[in-house]
Amino acid sequence: MSDRKKAPVLFEDSITALVSDSGVLRYRLTTNQWFVYDKADTPYWSFPEGIRFERFDINYNIDAAIECNKATYFSEMEKWHLEGNIRAQNLSGERFYTEELYWDQRNEIVESDKSITIIQRDKKIVGKGFRANQTFTQYSILQPTGIFPLEEQEETESGSSENP
Repeated sequence: MSDRKKAPVLFEDSITALVSDSGVLRYRLTTNQWFVYDKADTPYWSFPEGIRFERFDINYNIDAAIECNKATYFSEMEKWHLEGNIRAQNLSGERFYTEELYWDQRNEIVESDKSITIIQRDKKIVGKGFRANQTFTQYSILQPTGIFPLEEQEETESGSSENP
């Protein structure tokens, strides 16, 4: 390859990475493809087949998760760009669905200008654009379009007991 800025310095296939904090397993990252472009003008990691992040509670149960069809991580800026069929679940069990979001790890902010659907225990909230902390526990929808009560049957059919 003649231009090192366009070639990945590392390629990994079928990766599961575990991350610990103070000796305690806290996170799992799973992806089919991981490319590292550290010679690019703006160094980045590419996950063209998507990525899944899972957070573990003290008993190693998944208590929060996010996944998408495609992701890019800009390593020097500590920013993520997630795209396509994004599904997230926070610690309260609320589920979030959108097509694109930006995650700024330094400032611990997640935001998007795309449509968002949030499924809570008893209602579905729909709107366009949102901003949240990185745990999705505090959030606002910029242009809400509706709040719809969920019937018990409707909640069960939407897969409320499953992780994203």
